[in-house]
Amino acid sequence: MALTGLDIFKLLPKTNCKKCGMPTCLAFAMQLAQKKAKLEDCPCVSDEATETLAAAAEPPMRSVKFGTGDSEVQLGQETVMFRHEEKFYSPTIIAVTLSDKLAGDDLKKRIDDINSLKFERIGLHIQANAVAIINESGSDDSFANAAAAVNDSSDLAIILCSDSPSAMAAAVAKTAAAVPLIASASADNADDMAKIAKENNCPIVAKADSIEALAELTEKIKAQGVNDIVLNLDGKALQELLFSLSQLRVLSLKKVFRPLGFPTMSFVTDTDTDAQVTSATSLICKYSGIVVIDTTDHAAVLTMLTVIMNVYSDPQKPIQVDPKVYAIGEPNENSPVIFTTNFSLTYYTVESDVESSRVPAYIIVVDTEGTSVLTAYSGDKLNEKVVADAIAKYGVEDMVKHRKLIIPGYVAVMSGKLEEATGWEILVGPRESSMLPKYLQEVWK
Repeated sequence: MALTGLDIFKLLPKTNCKKCGMPTCLAFAMQLAQKKAKLEDCPCVSDEATETLAAAAEPPMRSVKFGTGDSEVQLGQETVMFRHEEKFYSPTIIAVTLSDKLAGDDLKKRIDDINSLKFERIGLHIQANAVAIINESGSDDSFANAAAAVNDSSDLAIILCSDSPSAMAAAVAKTAAAVPLIASASADNADDMAKIAKENNCPIVAKADSIEALAELTEKIKAQGVNDIVLNLDGKALQELLFSLSQLRVLSLKKVFRPLGFPTMSFVTDTDTDAQVTSATSLICKYSGIVVIDTTDHAAVLTMLTVIMNVYSDPQKPIQVDPKVYAIGEPNENSPVIFTTNFSLTYYTVESDVESSRVPAYIIVVDTEGTSVLTAYSGDKLNEKVVADAIAKYGVEDMVKHRKLIIPGYVAVMSGKLEEATGWEILVGPRESSMLPKYLQEVWK
């Protein structure tokens, strides 16, 4: 459990030497407890105290990584139950299955289908993160060959799924440089699987059918020298699984129970695509670090990735675009000029609707610290001075010969002061961005 400021103070030298930059050791201890200072700032702390404090400072949920280079993914290292308490750190990893029964063109097509699960949303690139190779054939050679094919033809991280130590050893031999995730170690094969993981510096999945069994299994795996572990509760229906994942989260973060202080992985077993989306979405929210799916349907996977974006965005730092002037189409000196805020969702909605109008236009994006139009206006981050300064800063007057500015309908109240501040004629646009195409085609002159 995390130490309080007074707990930390008892471990410090109490000399009040001020070498850490603080007036007293107690002040330094309080800063350490709030994570506003680093232990190494104190030159007098003992080795024993350093070891104790380092252990206490270790995150309640271990960070686990697999894959290499650009394909490396991280899960775990979470600190809170709910996003509004701070934020979530490691977005859920979406892994797509690939059976080792596939061969030839069928295998190549499956790999290509998984590789193609890449999208752009509100200016960000999102995609499936891993390939989960399933040892359905029961053959060591087939499993190893499928793993080698994925390793050669995909840039995604690899999860090797087999209960057979011999099959796992054969597949890891082909993919060790890619640092695959080994899935899974159970009570029956833990020693053999842990040995493979340790020899190849790979993380491992611990699989059991209960929380109690998982706690025993992780201790057994750690005793073999493997500390990077992912938890998998096996054989549970969705409702029970969600409840158990929440229990694991509480035991890890609130109780700081180290045998369960690891991220989790879940398999979606539904065959219907819509059902997979429903199950995966539930698991993303509560609280699976990896969700393994079977579908390669683009609409389904995009839905899951969108949920991840929403759940794992930092509530204190809205997603923003750069404030500047954006040219939509090929605007000229007679094209309309519109302004909006730099909240990504607002901007990309407006951009899409302007593109749909087929009317080339300029969009001035003003800096409102990533807040939407109404939020920015109510907080005085959007006012006539902000817009006037943006027009001057980005040289909008040199881009068009007219002096007409279209403003969002929800801030029509700004029009009078905005005319005074800019000298431009203010045109009040529609309240909803979806009405922009009709407005630009029928009203703009």
